[in-house]
Amino acid sequence: MMKSTIEPECTGQFSPLFIDYIQKKTDLKPFYHQYPSLENFKAVIEKRNFGKDKRKVLKEALHQQYEGFELSEATTKNLDSLEEANTFTVTTGHQLNLFTGPLYFIYKIVSTINLARQLQEAYPDYRFVPVYWMASEDHDFEEINHFSYEGKKYSWETNQKGAVGDFELDGSMDDFIKEITFAPDFFKQAYREQKTLADAVRYYVNHLFGEKGLVIVDGHDTSLKGLFKEVIKDDLLTNSANELVNKQTERLEELGYKSQIFPREINFFYLDKGIRSRIVKNGSVYEVLDTGKQFSEQEMLALVESSPEIFSPNVVLRPLYQEYILPNIAYLGGPAEVAYWLQLKLVFDHYQTDYPMVMPRNFAMIKGKNASRKAEALGLSNKQLFVPYESWKKEYVKNNAQSDLSLEKEKEALSAIFEEMGMAAAEVDPTLKNSAEAAKTRALKVIEHFGKKLRRGEERNLETDLQRMKSLKEILFPGGTPQERKSNFLEFYLKDEQFIEKLYTHFDPLDFNYIILEENG
Repeated sequence: MMKSTIEPECTGQFSPLFIDYIQKKTDLKPFYHQYPSLENFKAVIEKRNFGKDKRKVLKEALHQQYEGFELSEATTKNLDSLEEANTFTVTTGHQLNLFTGPLYFIYKIVSTINLARQLQEAYPDYRFVPVYWMASEDHDFEEINHFSYEGKKYSWETNQKGAVGDFELDGSMDDFIKEITFAPDFFKQAYREQKTLADAVRYYVNHLFGEKGLVIVDGHDTSLKGLFKEVIKDDLLTNSANELVNKQTERLEELGYKSQIFPREINFFYLDKGIRSRIVKNGSVYEVLDTGKQFSEQEMLALVESSPEIFSPNVVLRPLYQEYILPNIAYLGGPAEVAYWLQLKLVFDHYQTDYPMVMPRNFAMIKGKNASRKAEALGLSNKQLFVPYESWKKEYVKNNAQSDLSLEKEKEALSAIFEEMGMAAAEVDPTLKNSAEAAKTRALKVIEHFGKKLRRGEERNLETDLQRMKSLKEILFPGGTPQERKSNFLEFYLKDEQFIEKLYTHFDPLDFNYIILEENG
């Protein structure tokens, strides 16, 4: 594949806050720790404080999570190294999408693995472990119960509720797998041999990335949640995060940026079999919404002590939980993730937890041979691929029409005729000048109407090119959505099993430009 890049702002896909962050806008300095550059990692590494006891708990928990899974030598070494004081992690996180979901799931992990490799080369006295954080506690199943392959949507239907990672791979999954006739064997093994959705995702992610040493972390873990007990109690009692995030959000809004996340007084869900429901406080009583469960303050605090795994952080405190239990120095995410991390700096300061480098993962578009031919025939630059179709069509028809679609000369000539008539008529009857002006307006409207017909005629003459552009847009923006957010990686992997390996060659997590990858030949 051949690689080229364009500036992210030229794509029109990113928020002003994201663009200003990666372009080092000074107004945003109070919202992050260090700007993500290779040289700035030195200070972050040296200041990262992560205790020996936490490392031991983390290592033991992850070995238990991997029990029964076949591990590569690289992943085994990385797991064992987490107990060492000179080992640090670089992390990305994502939902448990079926069959990896959209392409950018793959891009996230490739970016993370590449960053760990670059840091290893730059700082050989340390060890850097790439981590995929499974969002196993999410409960919005409708967001992840499908994937798209070559324009068709495939969905898994099940009545299970609660944390999606706990969903059992029952008969409904067997029926679903039968539809996916094109799936490689490792996916079929993942969904047929594992018991839960979290286990299946661990299986196929380990298959795809294990040789690179990727470590998969499931935060839905009793011993890991045990490390977080004091934060859980504090949020239940003082609601500190709510106040701090709102304060930081106000600062961003004063600078003209929009909020990405909105805190609550209590930022934890109650998590149990088939249940992930908000915890709210009503007077002196803690309630679990839609369940009828109620607890006194004493009972709730006792529950934190005995069963911390029941408390599931929402989007406000999940990043803090992640950094609390990992020796992490960088988090790689999408544009919305980068933006909402900037709302959280005060929360990290309050809980005396080191704030990581917050980095965008790599963004990319794959231009297959068909797309490249269409773009070349239309004379399109890479930047023009991102222009909305209607805007492009208007300009293209104007530039390639056989006639002047503006009809400016005709309008000027017509206006001159009516103005001359009006002046002459006014010498006979002054009121006729207004009549002439009204007649001119009607005549100009007739020309405008004719101009629209003329444009439609020119569009018919250029129909082949317009259809070519529509087809190109559907390839690169299926359903109007950027390719990386819609298409599944199997569309490329099944044609070339070296697809992911080639991404490692072209992705640079410290280059924040948008990548265009074009198939050779």
